[in-house]
Amino acid sequence: MSSLQAVHFSSPLYPTWSPLYPTCSARTRRRTSTNFLKLGNPSSVFSTFINPCPSQLLRSVFLSEPPSAVVTLSSGTGEGDVEEDKYSLRSICTGHVPDHVLRRMEEVGYNFPTDVQRQALHPLFSGRDCILHAQTGSGKTLTYLLLIFSVINTQGSAVQALIIVPTRELGIQVTKVARLLAAKPMEVKEKSYTVMALLDGGMLKRHKSWLKAEPPAIVVATIGSLCQMLEKKFLKLDSLQVLVIDEVDFLFNSSKQVSALRKILTLYSSISNRQTILASASIPQHRRFLHDCIQQKWTKTDVLHIHVNPFEPMSSYLIHRFTICQKIKRHETLLSLLKVDAPEFGIIFVGEQSEKSKKAGDVPPTAILIEFLRRSYQCSDILLLEEGMNFNSRAASLLEIRQKKAYLLVATDIAARGIDLPETTHIYNFNLPRTAIEYLHRAGRTGRKPFSDKKCLVTTIITPEERFVLQRYENELMFVSKEIVM
Repeated sequence: MSSLQAVHFSSPLYPTWSPLYPTCSARTRRRTSTNFLKLGNPSSVFSTFINPCPSQLLRSVFLSEPPSAVVTLSSGTGEGDVEEDKYSLRSICTGHVPDHVLRRMEEVGYNFPTDVQRQALHPLFSGRDCILHAQTGSGKTLTYLLLIFSVINTQGSAVQALIIVPTRELGIQVTKVARLLAAKPMEVKEKSYTVMALLDGGMLKRHKSWLKAEPPAIVVATIGSLCQMLEKKFLKLDSLQVLVIDEVDFLFNSSKQVSALRKILTLYSSISNRQTILASASIPQHRRFLHDCIQQKWTKTDVLHIHVNPFEPMSSYLIHRFTICQKIKRHETLLSLLKVDAPEFGIIFVGEQSEKSKKAGDVPPTAILIEFLRRSYQCSDILLLEEGMNFNSRAASLLEIRQKKAYLLVATDIAARGIDLPETTHIYNFNLPRTAIEYLHRAGRTGRKPFSDKKCLVTTIITPEERFVLQRYENELMFVSKEIVM
């Protein structure tokens, strides 16, 4: 077997459910006929994925239980392409998800599975706990929502599914998709699914009344509001069947939220009674995290780590660029970039204001930049989204953005997690992100249109001293950034 090209192994502490892909686009992987050999033995120390043919790509595997040994081969004659074209989301979900949900799914354009949906839905429908580790915009939200609709009972009068999100903005988006799929046509006489958004800045009094009268089947919540309801016993998780934690790495990296998360995972509900899904585009030291999930009893011991395309953390449709300038020239450099690119839909990410600057009463860098752009760029559709804004102002900004035919959003990293603006084609890093993970999530705000081939630009403005930091991000995230001279 001298032609073997790739071997992936894992110990029982870190079970895996992730065929390794070479670097290529999702569309290429879907359309290419492949030879794939998988040998796995759950009772042994290693499970091995082998690609016997260097000229072809690995195919996703759909198995609800890892068998003691499986060999799957296709002839490479093209028959697999015909089979794959017929392999729709409906065919995966039929028998699990109610038909009216599938019809709504198709009406809004979700017809074919993304990579994470092809790999995750069968294990999820079989009851396995999963860690969904996939690119931003890869379809993780729809994946866990389809599972939720497959298990909850509309006749029940208790919270059966809980989705925890880090920000109000992401919570609003998840709630919107859940309600869109849950909407029942008039001819369906069954009780409808109820979805509550229990988010920071919301009207908790109204939520208390709702929870007392008739608890919703699905709750989308931020940690702060959720803990208030749990501590006052307005909300109980005794009947919880599915627990989802979205952007799990962000929540666990927050010292304010990690203790509350631990309580929710171990005290308010039990892994023996629920199915747990943890999702994020970035899970640093994911093997250690997987080990902790098992040891701390956050998930069952047979949790599956579904790592979609670990060799390509970001979309292949992104073009990465950088330009070097002195710090005092950042504003002029950005202005030159905007005039050359003329973006219709763009986001400019600005670093957070330091605590020292806040105490000194300095004007926030976002405000300085917006004033400069309105004066110099002559664009009226420049909007702001930052953490310091109150919830109503943030919601108004997002609503205004979605209603415009063109926009330029100046934002801090609150917009880097979960904000879904599919029209965005340009990302500008006015300040270099502090970490590779921040770069990944900022870049993930573009290239989000499903099945679109359109190239999108991610441009970073750096000083000469920051070049080595950007090179480190390139190595860590496996991308190449091209220098442009302004």
